[in-house]
Amino acid sequence: MRVIDLINSTEKTAFSFEILPPIKGTGIEKVYQDIDTLREFDPKYINITTHRSEFIYTDLGNGLFQRNRVRRRPGTVAVAAAIQNRYGITTVPHILCSGFNREDTEYVLLDLQFLGITDLLVLRGDKAKHESMFIPEPNGYSHAVELEEQIRSFNQGICVDGSEMKRTKTPFSYGVACYPEKHDEAPNMESDLYWLKKKVEAGAEYAVTQLFYDNQKYFEFVKKARQAGIMVPIIPGIKPLKKMSQLSVIPKTFKVDIPKELTDEVQKCSNDEQVKQVGIEWCIKQCRELIAHGVPSIHFYTVSAVDSIREVAKVIY
Repeated sequence: MRVIDLINSTEKTAFSFEILPPIKGTGIEKVYQDIDTLREFDPKYINITTHRSEFIYTDLGNGLFQRNRVRRRPGTVAVAAAIQNRYGITTVPHILCSGFNREDTEYVLLDLQFLGITDLLVLRGDKAKHESMFIPEPNGYSHAVELEEQIRSFNQGICVDGSEMKRTKTPFSYGVACYPEKHDEAPNMESDLYWLKKKVEAGAEYAVTQLFYDNQKYFEFVKKARQAGIMVPIIPGIKPLKKMSQLSVIPKTFKVDIPKELTDEVQKCSNDEQVKQVGIEWCIKQCRELIAHGVPSIHFYTVSAVDSIREVAKVIY
């Protein structure tokens, strides 16, 4: 069942979460442990992130450096298949423009098709760490809309080289990302909404937000999206605050504001354990308000926060 169908067929607000593939050289056991921790809350789907390769430079000791391409978290397709096979839960691998060309994308789609994984989250992805601005791969894409177009062609049985292939009985369906506080590269919210509408027109069935801590910004964003004619479900993405250091790290990394009320409560804490409890309580408050406003689903970002999310879910679900 497609993610959009899972969301629409759930009477109460659906529960879902995102995980990262294991770091290269480690096993999948930690992934299973995290899923087992949250499984009791009936997740409707699980997202698996995708990570581009990066360049690292090794000092050769003779005044020269060797440049190597490294992907720290490979295995998104395999992890998605392993989870779907082990748990019977719909998996949603991320598929990116960043770090991939058209042929790379086609091979990923073929692998997923063979595995019976047909839900995707389509993203442009972040720029490489060594880049000052986003640069697509040669024969790659600059925007998620272009990536959606390739997926639509694939669904119609057309390869990137224009040749035909047998059409699958279950085409790919997909969601996209959106940003209640504006994507940091967008000049203004109107431009950001313009591109979100383009992504929906290109076939996106729902959108998942960047994490946020101020529900009012989410509500205002949804209102503006509806006024712009964007009618797909807009799923709030949530992550509990857990450490004092996140007061500066999260706004810098995700380009979001942390409300003064939450900041004040965190600054009263004397250690991270107290911060964790404040984060749980704030997240519960957020989720209750979102559910009261009838959101179709809440999507949790689990990185370093699985235990906190479990405490939230115990109250909310």
